[in-house]
Amino acid sequence: MKSKLKRILKKVPKAARRGFRINSIQSIITLSFSAVTMLAMTMVGIGLYSSFSDNAEVNAASSAQQIMEQATINLENYLEDMMEISDIIRKNMREVTPNSIQNLDNLLSLTLEMRKDIVTVAIYTGNGNVILTNPVYDTDYNYQIHEQEWFKQTISNPDMYLIQPPYVQRLFEGRRPWVVSMSSGLSVEYLGRTETWAAMVDLNFSLIEQLCNRVSLGKRGYIYIVDEYGNIIYHPQQQLLYSGLKQESISEVLEQEQGSFIEDFQGESRISTVKNIQFSNWKMVGISYVDELAENQWDLNNYIMYILIFGIVFVILASIFLSSKISKPIKRLEHQMNRVEQGDFDIENLEVKGEDEVKRLTKAFNLMISRIKQLMEQIVNEQEEKRKSEFKALQAQINPHFLYNTLDSIIWMNENQNHQGVSEMTAALAKFFRISISKGNEIIDVADEIEHVGNYLLIQKIRYKNKFDYSIDVQEQAYGYRTLKLILQPIVENAIYHGINKIQEKGEINIRAVVENDHLLFSVTDNGYGIKPERLKEIFKREPTNKRTSGVGLKNVHERIQLSYGSGFGVDIESIIEVGTTVNIRIPLIKLQKGENNE
Repeated sequence: MKSKLKRILKKVPKAARRGFRINSIQSIITLSFSAVTMLAMTMVGIGLYSSFSDNAEVNAASSAQQIMEQATINLENYLEDMMEISDIIRKNMREVTPNSIQNLDNLLSLTLEMRKDIVTVAIYTGNGNVILTNPVYDTDYNYQIHEQEWFKQTISNPDMYLIQPPYVQRLFEGRRPWVVSMSSGLSVEYLGRTETWAAMVDLNFSLIEQLCNRVSLGKRGYIYIVDEYGNIIYHPQQQLLYSGLKQESISEVLEQEQGSFIEDFQGESRISTVKNIQFSNWKMVGISYVDELAENQWDLNNYIMYILIFGIVFVILASIFLSSKISKPIKRLEHQMNRVEQGDFDIENLEVKGEDEVKRLTKAFNLMISRIKQLMEQIVNEQEEKRKSEFKALQAQINPHFLYNTLDSIIWMNENQNHQGVSEMTAALAKFFRISISKGNEIIDVADEIEHVGNYLLIQKIRYKNKFDYSIDVQEQAYGYRTLKLILQPIVENAIYHGINKIQEKGEINIRAVVENDHLLFSVTDNGYGIKPERLKEIFKREPTNKRTSGVGLKNVHERIQLSYGSGFGVDIESIIEVGTTVNIRIPLIKLQKGENNE
C-alpha cells in the first residue's frame, strides 16, 4: 500500500510541472506571438534604417545645394542691382552737359532714397577728377583715384564690370565704410570730343553679410565667398582667417566646378558645396559637417527604435493578457497541484471554470486527491500500529533476557550467602519492572525514567561485580517535565555490553539530564572501547550491512523518538576508539501537570 501511494505522489509533481515556466501554455503563446511580431518589426526597422542611411548623404548634399541655390540667386540679384545703377549712369551720361549732370544727380538722389544699401555713387573723368558724387561729402584728396588699380582697369576696359572684394572706402574725409564696389567705364561726349570716364557704385557690405547669415546648413555649417584669385569676399569668421587662426581649403574650391564633394579637413569629415555666381568671378561655398548628418541619422535611429520598443511592449502586453486569459484556469489547477506536491491535501472539490478539457482535468484531480487522502489515513494508522508493535517487541526483547540474567545472579548470590546483595538486587528488580510496566503509559515523568535507569545500573553493577562506577546528575528544572519511557536503559545497556565490557580498567558511566534551550537533553557518557567509524555510520541505517552491529538499542530509541516527536529530535553519537562514547538524546519539553501519577 505504501509503495502504491509513492507512485501516485510521484505523478503529481510531473503533472504540475508540465505547464511550468518556459513550457507553460501562457509562456508559449506569449513568446511565439511576441517573437513573430518582433521579427517583423525588426525587419521593417532594418529596412527603414538601411533606406534612410543610403540616401542620407545624397539628401544632405541635395538639400545643401538647394539652400545654396537660393542664396546664390539673392546674391546675383544684389550684383544685378549694382549693374542696373551703372547702366542708368551710362544711359544718362552719353553727352555731358550741365543739365544732364543735374538730371543724373536728381535721379541718383531718388535712387539712394529708395535703396538704403547704396553707400556712394561717384563719376570720375579719365584723369581721376570728380564729376559727381551722391551723397555729397568732402573729398579726401590724399586718396589718388587715378593711381588706384581698379580705376586703371576700368578706364582700360570700359565695356566690362569690375567688382572689387570688400574693402574700406577712403573717398571722403572722416568716412571709412566697409563696402563692395562695382565700377564700369563710360564713353561720353565732352567738349566736342569722346572720352572714357569711370562710374563707381559702392554698396554696404552688411547686405552681403545678411544674405549669407540667413543660410542655415546645420548647427555648425556656414557659407563663404571667394573670388577667382582665392581672395575672401565674405566669411563668418573673417577675422580669424586674417589672423591665421582658421584656414579653409580654398585651393580645392577654386579647382572644383559646381557641385558637392566630401573632404577630410583638419581631422573632420565635411561636405563642401560650390556654386558659381553670375556677373562675377566669385564662388559661393557651403560647408556642412558629416557628424551632424550622423546625429540626424542617430535621431532617426532613436525614432525608429522608440517605435519598435513601443510596438514590442504593446505586443508583449497584449500577448500576456490574451495568454493569461487562456491559461488562467490551467494555472489555477497547477497551483493546487503544487500545494499537493508540498504535502497540503486540504483541497475539497476544486472548481475551475474553463473549457471542457480543463473541467475533465479538474474532475480527475479531485478524484485523485480524495483517493490520496484515504491512502494517507490508512498509512498513518498502519504506522501507528507498527510503532506500537515495535515498542512492544523491544520490551519483549529486553525483559526476558534481562530477567533471566538477573535471577541467575540472585541465585548465585544466595548460594554464596550474600543476603544483602540479594535484597538490594531483588528490590531494584521490582522497581525496574514497576516502572517498565507503568500501567501501559508510554510517557512518564523524568524522575521515573531516572529511577528506572538507576535501578538497572544498580543491578548490572552487582552482576558485573563492581566492574564499573556510575553517576547520575539531573538538573532540578528537568524534574518538571515528562519523557518517553525506556530511552535511557537501552543506551546504558549498549555502553556496558559493547563499551566497558571490552576494556581492562574500571569503567565509568555518567548520566546527565538538563533543560537546554527549547528541549530536554539526556546524555550518557562512558569511557569504554568506543564505536568504530564504519559501524557508527551504519547504526541508524534502516538495513545495516552488519546484522550483528552494536547499535540495535540506539537505533530503536532514535526511531521511537522520531516517530513520536518528528525528525527534529532523536539521538546523536560522539565516539572515539579507546577513549569513550557520548550519546545525546533530545526530546521536546513536555510539562509535568499537577496530580499526574504513573502508578
